[in-house]
Amino acid sequence: MVRVLLDTHIYLWVLQDDPQLSHIARGLITEADDVFVSSASIWEASIKAGLGKLDADPKMLVAEIEGSGFRELPVLGKHAVLVRDLPDIHRDPFDRLLVAQAMSEPLILLTADGHLSAYSKLVMTV
Repeated sequence: MVRVLLDTHIYLWVLQDDPQLSHIARGLITEADDVFVSSASIWEASIKAGLGKLDADPKMLVAEIEGSGFRELPVLGKHAVLVRDLPDIHRDPFDRLLVAQAMSEPLILLTADGHLSAYSKLVMTV
């Protein structure tokens, strides 16, 4: 059973049918049994949209989770606790939380950020 968690930018690329989304990523998402989008990704997008760094409507992002056939993954206490134990490879708190969620559940985290793959074999750079 293949279960994947989309990094925030991967989720945005899926919604925009962005050419940056690789054929490998598209295939993994299509073939996965379950595809998750973290509530942390919505939080991140909301902050960036509020700062003018991202042109996205957070309400639409939430609606599109279900509309895309994906599932929302809430942030749980066990995810937050695991963040503390992660090595200091990456400083972005949202990325660290996504890694912790992937490791806790377990899920394959699809990302284009090559730095994250140093955390776990569950992180797949696509």
